[in-house]
Amino acid sequence: MSTNGDRSRGTTIFDVARLAGVSHQTVSRVLNDLPNVRPATRERVEQAIRQLRYVPSQAARALVTRRSRTIGLVATGLPDYGPASYVLTVNESARDAGYAVITTTLADAAGPSLRSAAELLIRQNVEAIVLIAAERVALDAFDGWELGVPLVVVSGEPRGRAVRVGLDQYRAARAAVSHLLELGHTDIRHVAGPVGSIDGEERLRGWRDRLQESGLTPTEALRGDWTPASGYELGAALAETGAEAVFVANDQMALGVLHALQTAGRRVPEDVSVIGFDDIPEAAHFSPPLTTVRQDFVAIGRDAMAAVLALLQDEEGTRLPAPREPPLIIRGSTRAV
Repeated sequence: MSTNGDRSRGTTIFDVARLAGVSHQTVSRVLNDLPNVRPATRERVEQAIRQLRYVPSQAARALVTRRSRTIGLVATGLPDYGPASYVLTVNESARDAGYAVITTTLADAAGPSLRSAAELLIRQNVEAIVLIAAERVALDAFDGWELGVPLVVVSGEPRGRAVRVGLDQYRAARAAVSHLLELGHTDIRHVAGPVGSIDGEERLRGWRDRLQESGLTPTEALRGDWTPASGYELGAALAETGAEAVFVANDQMALGVLHALQTAGRRVPEDVSVIGFDDIPEAAHFSPPLTTVRQDFVAIGRDAMAAVLALLQDEEGTRLPAPREPPLIIRGSTRAV
């Protein structure tokens, strides 16, 4: 049996906000007895606080009293093209909005490292944090943790209470597989990203589900590490199987797959159709030019800053950016059977 104290310690500002039907910034305004809160809204928040027996943390009380015009940006994973583009665009968008950015990059996305980085940013009075989450452990680190400031996550997977921006990775993968199915392919293999990668797992899930919906049995996916070298190694293995189509989880690995297939005498697209993911600038100049799913990294980076500004403004009815839908860019690496 839990005590009232146990209950209050387990309750967060987000629980109060959800029960009251307001944003957590509004809850913090009420806690700090600040103006610009409608009387009816204030009463609803106070009632939720009483009902949940919420005891505010110091961070929650300070949520809207600090105005540093600074946000924190935490980027996890390897410095690949996509994450690097997000970092650049968030910085540019923040500068355009009159905000400075404190950026932390972490190759190790484990919980202790991420929490230490976030705590350091909070001590520097950032008004919000943007997390570029490459791996699921990065999202796990923030589950159930009350930061006291808005959190915007750039991620291909919805999770927890944080506001998410990004591409619908699952839907994008389904679009890629649908293209190959429409071309008449029935043996569609997958070169997947590493275990634990958010984007990689969502693309794998989209590939598998789309094939099963078409009455096809997926083969076991081959796991790469996002690099052309791993794509080349796995492409050599695929060349020996007689596969007729390959969906590759990113363009860098697709480059390696193309190289391996050509080395093995398998013509693309005459013998094998290959489709990638990302539409990096070099993709149009591969041999042959690569059919791929385009991620608009610049637009998603801008969405992250737009979400931050919307949360900080705390205006009722403010619409946050929705996950973007993927365009498929058809080039010369795929063709009908």
